[in-house]
Amino acid sequence: MYRTDGYRVRTDDPMYEIAAYVMDKRYDASNFIKQDIDLETLQSYIKDCRKKGIAMSHMAIIIAGYIRLVSQNPYLNRFVMNKRIYARNHFCVSFVTLTQDKQSHTVSKVYFNLDDDIFTVSKKLNDVIEKNQNAAAETSMDKLAKKLVRTPGLLSVAVGFFKFLDKFFTLPFSIIDASPFHTSLFVTNLASIRMGAVYHHIYEFGTTGIFVSMGQPVKKLVKNGEMIEEHKFLELGIVTDERIADGHYYSRCFRELKKFYRNPELLEEKPQSVIFDTDIKKKNPKFITR
Repeated sequence: MYRTDGYRVRTDDPMYEIAAYVMDKRYDASNFIKQDIDLETLQSYIKDCRKKGIAMSHMAIIIAGYIRLVSQNPYLNRFVMNKRIYARNHFCVSFVTLTQDKQSHTVSKVYFNLDDDIFTVSKKLNDVIEKNQNAAAETSMDKLAKKLVRTPGLLSVAVGFFKFLDKFFTLPFSIIDASPFHTSLFVTNLASIRMGAVYHHIYEFGTTGIFVSMGQPVKKLVKNGEMIEEHKFLELGIVTDERIADGHYYSRCFRELKKFYRNPELLEEKPQSVIFDTDIKKKNPKFITR
């Protein structure tokens, strides 16, 4: 079936197809992973960048590491819709942005190329955050939401219609572009509201494959040779959709992800090559894949 945001996967292990029928809801297929990232390593890298006049943040490092991971592991950018597996034809990240007065928030969405280095990732994030922190600024989602709630009864009809189109046909890319729920990765930074990491549910509406929450720093005891030391860690609560990749695939991927967070300098250069899913055929109008 044609979709504006992806292509049907037809050359895969049949067990993936079976899993999509056995677990036809995302909440049935959710796996929960926790990762502890050494905060001192991240803060040291951020400090070095700032000495060079380069804006860098914890979120930029987290997202840049994940983009590099997806560039070599394309299954992570798949999604399931109506029991069918699709290879997404772009890569984007949705995340919550607080306004400057911290009295309200909006959800932003940023598109990336899979060969973006960490500096490009940071700049794209900062540009969107700066734009949307203005209390008067409106994202595409904000504008769409206001239109839907202004007319009595329209919200229920529109959401039902969008769900129907998304499941059985395809949404126009303009709607997918405005929807934060149609995304490769959804990130929430709970440290900004002084909360620890949680396992956030993956939305049934849309195509979100992985949800990551960043929590407040926590102190933990670590054995270093014969010594016991106290280190600060950034906790990540990760929820994945098991139907797009099996446990072995995820396990290997998240071990690899730790390597980038231990050495953010590895993300300063573009990858030597990008591995694309076998069923990706052409570029999405927004940007990426080949």
